[in-house]
Amino acid sequence: MSYERNLVEDEDGIRAVVRGSKRVAVLGIKTEQQSGQPAFYVPEYLAHAGVEVVPVPVYFPEVTHILERPVFRRLVDIPGEIDLVDVFRRSEDIEQHLEDILAKKPKAVWFQSGIRNDTAARKLAEAGIQVVQDRCLMVDHRRYRA
Repeated sequence: MSYERNLVEDEDGIRAVVRGSKRVAVLGIKTEQQSGQPAFYVPEYLAHAGVEVVPVPVYFPEVTHILERPVFRRLVDIPGEIDLVDVFRRSEDIEQHLEDILAKKPKAVWFQSGIRNDTAARKLAEAGIQVVQDRCLMVDHRRYRA
């Protein structure tokens, strides 16, 4: 089976990923103190829309809760299955998270608007994980939520 089918770029595929994402880990989430930044208000929107958001901040070592949910430092430390990892990291910083993402084996990974890393996307796709690049999950969730 070709890995290319896991690189999701068509609208039907995007809709399927959005509708299948009930539990979303947000890698690189910001805190309430950065509420004006997409890395906070996108997961906040998702939480209000009924999605189970699991915060995985990269910075803010003193923070234990974001959006009133416990914080995890690595994806592999999150108990249970994850439907989607929503990534708020610069394109060049994604590589350092690949091992953690691959070990957690989410159904899909979403690189937010402006984030594209074809090498990382290919590695994830080859591992059987669907990948969406350079799109805003909030925009697509508003468009496609069931």
